[in-house]
Amino acid sequence: MILQEFFKKEPEAYQSLDQDNSQTKIGDLRKTHLTLRQLNKLRKMNDVRTVEFKDKLKLVRQQYAPAPAAPM
Repeated sequence: MILQEFFKKEPEAYQSLDQDNSQTKIGDLRKTHLTLRQLNKLRKMNDVRTVEFKDKLKLVRQQYAPAPAAPM
């Protein structure tokens, strides 16, 4: 768990546990089909993760950037 998860609320495109019905039971023999709603939600989740990764990458580059040269 990341410390930021305590202070920041999850973006709305993340998985919600109340809509997670992926648990299979013993009698389930057929494959589940993805609906357009589920595909759209997966795309949004991927977009959110991409944006978060780019933001994190900016912070890392800023932290580990070489120090500016001192004027002589």
